[in-house]
Amino acid sequence: MTDITPTATPPAIDEPGLGRVQCWPLPTDEDTLWLLLKEVFQQYWQNIHFGTLVPGAVWEIRAPNAPVKVSMLDGYATVDFGAWHFHLCIGHFSGASPQDAAQRRTGRAELYRVLGRDGAPKSWGLRLFTVAGHQQMTVFLPNPFLGSDGRLASAPDWSRLAAWDYLRENYLALPPDPLDRSGSGLVCGG
Repeated sequence: MTDITPTATPPAIDEPGLGRVQCWPLPTDEDTLWLLLKEVFQQYWQNIHFGTLVPGAVWEIRAPNAPVKVSMLDGYATVDFGAWHFHLCIGHFSGASPQDAAQRRTGRAELYRVLGRDGAPKSWGLRLFTVAGHQQMTVFLPNPFLGSDGRLASAPDWSRLAAWDYLRENYLALPPDPLDRSGSGLVCGG
């Protein structure tokens, strides 16, 4: 694993289309990303949504079942759900020129949380971007303000932060943050 010294509370930045966001950088070496993807998709597949989150488009895909196979070949991680699968370039790819191959790889990985107008977190996730700066994937982690059916919950269920707490502890060596349990709702909007 590549060493990164995390900041317990990074500054909040304004991201167009998303609002106030705090980001914790993660190592982008192949071994760390491979372990991270395996853990997220093998342990939390039933509680996450994933896709892209860019201004103008959000794809929130839910896995139909546990992955039937999570594998690695020539720098690409593959998560296969049987009827469909996806690939992410997280390491060395030999099928293109060295310059083109390098641009495909994950160059930025981060855990992030979106803050509401009150400064309390309202959404939590994981994002991967290529070296060229293109988004590869966003994983929307379980949200205490939403039920397992995706509808607004009548009261926050803080146990739904278990994946977030696990990833913070295991990839950033950070304990749970009380701020994560300070919000009162509204997932969408600032």
